[in-house]
Amino acid sequence: MRWNEAIKQFRAYLMYERGLSEHSVAAYVRDIEKLAQFVEMDLSGKAPTLVEADDLRQMLVWMGEMGLEKTSRARILSGIRAFYKYLLIENIVNDNPASLLDMPKSSRHIPDVLRYDEIQQMLDAIDLSTNHGTRNRAMLETLYACGLRVTELVTLQLSNFFPEIDLIKVIGKNNKERLIPIGEDAVKHIQLYVEGVRRKQMNIDPKHEDYLFLNRRGKKLTRVYVFLLIKELAEAAGIQKKVSPHTFRHSFATHLIEGGANLKAVQDMLGHESITTTEIYTHLDTAYLRDTILRFHPLNR
Repeated sequence: MRWNEAIKQFRAYLMYERGLSEHSVAAYVRDIEKLAQFVEMDLSGKAPTLVEADDLRQMLVWMGEMGLEKTSRARILSGIRAFYKYLLIENIVNDNPASLLDMPKSSRHIPDVLRYDEIQQMLDAIDLSTNHGTRNRAMLETLYACGLRVTELVTLQLSNFFPEIDLIKVIGKNNKERLIPIGEDAVKHIQLYVEGVRRKQMNIDPKHEDYLFLNRRGKKLTRVYVFLLIKELAEAAGIQKKVSPHTFRHSFATHLIEGGANLKAVQDMLGHESITTTEIYTHLDTAYLRDTILRFHPLNR
């Protein structure tokens, strides 16, 4: 079996049998294409069925030398495991050479978090006198109010916005649906956009008319646009931190947990498969800890 044939069949398996999204399928395929490139360069073009555990160890070393982060190497190894698991299911190979390898251990990264006043500064930096300013305010209010991923934000559908019960329905990773409560401020700004700017927009593409947030051409927004918008607003607000759409998601989760929210409830709202993924947000900054000790420890009273 040649690599291009194996990858083609693996792609079909991910799409039709596992039902993964196009984004997830593309990510898996890229990982296996990296393996195929390595095999071509360093292993004389071995067939997929002849790759051994030692070959994969060499690839992990090579990726490290190329400067790939541990998280990237771990993700690629996970994709390779899935690929050989598929070949095993189809009886194309007799064992999974990736199953014997340990994942590169990654250090737990504590992401940057915006304070509530910093988020307000960014919201205040939006020019509401313009049509796109009204839309951008609604987007950022939604991003922070619901802890959405940027892809979930740009693909949010108008038909999944339920203002009468303060909920939105989100299609997350692997096409999994979840209902998320949305606050009054976000609902208000979405309605201002939908009933004003969006209703007056005459050039809406029929294929995109159910997407909530549209660009000037009447099509759904891109992830890149949201990244650039947030970077621009952070600079306008004078915020020195590295801010991205995901920073709003981090801030949403951190503020909830610091306010006493149940970790399982936050996990459900974020759409995390594992509670351990959500636990990263339980960090508290040193100033908060110091203030808590000084205020509540009996020795300091």
